[in-house]
Amino acid sequence: MFDNIEFANPLFLWILLSLVFPIAGYIFYHKKQQAILSISSIKGFTKSTHIFTRLRPLLFLLRIAALALLILAIARPQTLDVSVQKKTNKGIDILMSIDVSSSMLAEDLKPNRLEALKRVASDFINSRVSDRIGLVVYAGESYTKTPLTADKTIVKNALREIKNNNLIQDGTAIGMGLATAVNRLKDSKAKSKIIILLTDGKNNSGVIDPNIASELAIEYGIKVYTIGVGSNGNARAPVGIYPNGKFQFGMVKVEIDEKLLKNIAEKTGGLYFRATNNKKLRDVYKEIDKLEKTEIEEIKYYNYKEKFRLFVVLGLILLVLEWILKNTLFKSFI
Repeated sequence: MFDNIEFANPLFLWILLSLVFPIAGYIFYHKKQQAILSISSIKGFTKSTHIFTRLRPLLFLLRIAALALLILAIARPQTLDVSVQKKTNKGIDILMSIDVSSSMLAEDLKPNRLEALKRVASDFINSRVSDRIGLVVYAGESYTKTPLTADKTIVKNALREIKNNNLIQDGTAIGMGLATAVNRLKDSKAKSKIIILLTDGKNNSGVIDPNIASELAIEYGIKVYTIGVGSNGNARAPVGIYPNGKFQFGMVKVEIDEKLLKNIAEKTGGLYFRATNNKKLRDVYKEIDKLEKTEIEEIKYYNYKEKFRLFVVLGLILLVLEWILKNTLFKSFI
């Protein structure tokens, strides 16, 4: 009942200190209020003290308690319930366009580039609480793995299923991967639209030039962040396929068209990042997460419940009780 009580006018509580003076006065001077009779001997009197005489200080305590309660009422005790409602006033639609060519199985990132990306991208998805996210995958051609959705479970499950399984032609069609992502975002009504384009190679496939795709992104107001993934120098990567369908690995020079990726990012208002190991890849996604923040409006509702009425009622009850006792039971002892 009295949990979390606050006072709207706490300065009035200082008045409680003034009650010290009547209490001190009563303690030191109440004996002077008694009549004194001087006699030579009390042998002929029977000693008797009436119970009401001993209880007489109760009247004073009732008055002090009543005054204290009324002072507390003036200070306006109240309880406060705060409810919070969060409203997203600037949503972001994010399309992750992921290179799934065979070179993404290179082992310079652990356990390989593709698996390292999936782990980092999953954490990124978790952090985008109020945004819609979709997935596009590309190699020699591209397709939409998951359209834009606010259901993070669907996106993460789709991300987990991504692998190089020769379902699409091998190669690196950067233009196709970017164009498919633009096509998925062009009709979005979100305040901000971004594409995170990741590749580990050069554009060598597809029917759409990456520069044309970037022009489309500009036309629809889409910002593109590009990521080149792969270590500097050589990396152990697929160089062929055995008769049983398994990849043959060998040392291959890492070649990323950084000039193209920088150009795409610069023209669309994004940034280019290079991730040469697992930590740097993780840092890249953290940086993008910081750069593209969804604005969330937090609305707080304050519900005040006044409690002063109870203190007023209790104070008046004590004053009335004091008056009744003073004029009835204690009338002959005052």
